[in-house]
Amino acid sequence: MTPSTRSTASDTPGFTDAAAAVDGVGGIGEAARARRAAEYDAWLGSLLPARDGIALVAVGGLGRRQCAPYGDLDLVLLHAGVAGVDELAASLWYPVWDAGVRLDHSVRTLAEALSVAQDDVKVAMALLDARYVAGDRALADALVRTAADHWRRTAVRRLPELREITEARWRTHGELAFLLEGDLKEAAGGLRDVGILRAIATAGVTDALRPAVRAAHLRLLDARDALHRQVGRRVDRLVAQERDGVAALLGLRPAPVTAGPDGVVGHDGDALLRRVAGDARTVSHALDDAWRAADRLRAGRRRGTDGRPVRRPVARDVVEHDGELVLARTAIGARPDPSLSLRIAAAAATTRLPIARATCEWLAAYCPPLPSPWPPEARTALITLLGAGPGLVPAWETCDRYGLIDGWLPEWTRLRSLPQHNPVHRFTLDRHLVQTAYEASRHTREVDRPDLLLLGAFLHDIGKGTTGDHSTVGAPIAEAVAARIGLPEPEAALIGTLVRLHLLLPDVATRRDLSDPKTVAGVAAKVGDTSTLDLLHALVRADAAATGPAAWSDWKGRLVAELVTRVRTAFDTGVVPPPPAPDPALVAGPLPVVHLAGDRVSVAAADRRGLLATVAGCLALHRLEVLAADASTVDGRALVECRVQPRYGLAPDPIALGADLRRAVNGDVSVTQRLRGRALAARGEGAAPRVVWHREAATDAVLLELRAADAAGLLYRVTCALDEAGAQVRAARISTLGGDVVDVFYLVGGVPDDAERARLEAAVLAAV
Repeated sequence: MTPSTRSTASDTPGFTDAAAAVDGVGGIGEAARARRAAEYDAWLGSLLPARDGIALVAVGGLGRRQCAPYGDLDLVLLHAGVAGVDELAASLWYPVWDAGVRLDHSVRTLAEALSVAQDDVKVAMALLDARYVAGDRALADALVRTAADHWRRTAVRRLPELREITEARWRTHGELAFLLEGDLKEAAGGLRDVGILRAIATAGVTDALRPAVRAAHLRLLDARDALHRQVGRRVDRLVAQERDGVAALLGLRPAPVTAGPDGVVGHDGDALLRRVAGDARTVSHALDDAWRAADRLRAGRRRGTDGRPVRRPVARDVVEHDGELVLARTAIGARPDPSLSLRIAAAAATTRLPIARATCEWLAAYCPPLPSPWPPEARTALITLLGAGPGLVPAWETCDRYGLIDGWLPEWTRLRSLPQHNPVHRFTLDRHLVQTAYEASRHTREVDRPDLLLLGAFLHDIGKGTTGDHSTVGAPIAEAVAARIGLPEPEAALIGTLVRLHLLLPDVATRRDLSDPKTVAGVAAKVGDTSTLDLLHALVRADAAATGPAAWSDWKGRLVAELVTRVRTAFDTGVVPPPPAPDPALVAGPLPVVHLAGDRVSVAAADRRGLLATVAGCLALHRLEVLAADASTVDGRALVECRVQPRYGLAPDPIALGADLRRAVNGDVSVTQRLRGRALAARGEGAAPRVVWHREAATDAVLLELRAADAAGLLYRVTCALDEAGAQVRAARISTLGGDVVDVFYLVGGVPDDAERARLEAAVLAAV
């Protein structure tokens, strides 16, 4: 028997010796699950004494004979009102608990079990998996038969309640097909949804368990078996660190490794994620069909005065029939138009009506390929589809399930279900691109060319999954796609520019000094004009919203907006705007001056070296992360201005923070000792830190860029190291992506030679 990290039922003396022979705990696959169920049946049967009016019934995984390696048991002790049932139940449950097996149990009469099922739709659905294990077979068979009959009679009116519960679960767990760390059981498209399909099929509503769904279900079960075995305990969330091991247990071949800085590289687990995504899509699509069939059955067909189902024209060649979109009869009889599939997809997205399965199958079989370049009606339909808002994602998914997208965009095969290994991303690459187009539709009224914004948003990461910087690699790919779609050459070139520069604004805003004229001039030179600037600004916000909450913040939004405003001023006036004047309150009055206002901390003190490090350390002492820091000298006063946020969500006591800052900048040794002891306690982990130099990025400074794992007090340690090495830091910019940071330090005093750069690098890396 495969070793495990905890005691299991198959380790107990109650199990037969056959358990070890069939690898009872660690086996993967349908046969292993059935063997585990048989072993559980034999063991549990030996615990129940022969007695009339008592039956042991399994539901859940054991009821379906789909026992996972570390799954739990769901058991019902069914009785006919016999005496001593509580003592009998205890004699059953305690050996199971003693064996280390998780147990969900109940003791009920037949009437009680059916009454609970009548009140709770989840119980009613669970009883569809009920199976006799031991005891009075006639009693168990009565429960199985009656529960199924009752479900078939009441399912149509109970399905809305079940759907409401299911959609609440989806909102909590997300969509398995697009998540990088999805729950194989609870997420949309996971194992729990297969149970709903089984219940709908049992009710006779529709053939919900087609062969493709059954195959997807078995593969998802295999993935969960392998995950249990890999982790050594019950777990259903497929986290990143377990993917390679699970893939190896399933015999999936490693994906080819591609080098690049963009977070999309080959991993052994990529094939696993893509397989899980495909199976989850199959399940989700089948469940969507099943819900619609149930809705039609419950509502009945709408019929006209002639007694025929109502058909309503929606768009050219597209009509609504029974709540679904189908092709008009004239379109089926005529020679198919290459743009037909795009036009019906656009109609589905704008009306938020699903495309009928038969229509999708007809389009996949008979719709001819699009020519190059596309006809104008196809290009118009694509832009309509991308700009449809909430209807875009379901319409796109439906078309993708039937292979229509590959006919529009051959590049989609490479992008489909491609994992993004950067932790700030919540979606696979294909869903991220579609989601970005959806988010961009919120900003179409802010730009001169909304069509180019939608297309640029959809194509912005098309270079991922290839070797090299995805922005640079993706630009010519996007231009080629734009030309194939039929855009004129200048517009296709602009799409390439949007893809190449889609990270420019956030990178500069968070890593450069926006008051430096060279920063603004550099961005203006790359962007070229106001129209392109507005497109990039909208694209940045759409990309961040589609990436996930860690990719954006109010602070980042303000910085990007400030940069856009300054660059627009440069375009409008031809002059780079001067840096803002310092806060008048900091340049007047007795020293030190400490101002706390929202996310800003401002300090004025007597000019001395190391002031920035002292302020950064004091902020770290109060668990504040520094997002940006500026140090300057005005009339002999040293000014330090920082933007901060609480590291753990709770703002510090402003009185205590202000007092510590005043004492620290005045050189109070006790504060310094306290902040050293606490700020140095937390160290980051991860890949080796790296230093990059930028000589021409600032007017009066050379930039030292540190890429490292995030850690409390990092800015304090690095600024201390630079100060001790004799470097003068004018400003710092801190950019955080997931668990990593890119910290940029403006060093004044001329460009250091090779030896000096090596010395400063060594000091910084030692501090990290």
